Amino acid sequence: MTLPRNHFGNPGRPRAGHRPTREEALARLRQRQMPLPDRAVTARAMPVAPTYPSPGLSDREVQVLRAWLALDSKSSVAQRLCISLGTVNTHLTRIRVKYRDVGRSAPTKAALVARAIQDGIVLIDDL
Repeated sequence: MTLPRNHFGNPGRPRAGHRPTREEALARLRQRQMPLPDRAVTARAMPVAPTYPSPGLSDREVQVLRAWLALDSKSSVAQRLCISLGTVNTHLTRIRVKYRDVGRSAPTKAALVARAIQDGIVLIDDL
């Protein structure tokens, strides 16, 4: 079945009050340059994870951060990693400064948890 065409060569519109038959509607759809539901679509939109500027934490800073998020206190972190409490505090201060410098301040432990999850340092299941 062919549909009438306008002077631009495009399919014409049905006259007012005329309800197209199933075949007419399908014929109009086939003439469009878009996939039909029963045809395979070659590309699908993928969700894009947000990208955050990296603070550039050292391996030791990541180790201290993970330990501090997993343990109850900084003194526990110091014992676990065989470093002094002052060293733990220094690492945490430097971690916060690095996050602040890239525009992602983390003044609290909760904020550091959020940053660590965003950066893939820890998983929610690890907490």
